[in-house]
Amino acid sequence: MGFELSPEEVETFTAELARLREEHRDLDSAIDALERVGSINQIQVQRLKKRKLYLKDRIAQIEDALTPDIIA
Repeated sequence: MGFELSPEEVETFTAELARLREEHRDLDSAIDALERVGSINQIQVQRLKKRKLYLKDRIAQIEDALTPDIIA
C-alpha cells in the first residue's frame, strides 16, 4: 500500500522539476562554454559538473515521486 500525493504536492513537485531541468540545461551550456574557452578553470568546471549531477539525482527523485508504483 503506497501513499498518494495531494494535488498541491504534485503541483509543487512539477514546478520544482521544471526549474531543476532548466538549471540542468543551463549548467550544461555553461560547462560547454567554459570547456571551449582556452583558459579553463578546472575547479569551476568540476563544481558545475558536481551541481549538475546533484540536479540529475534530484530530478530522478521527483520523477519517481510523481510516477505511481505499478504492482504487477
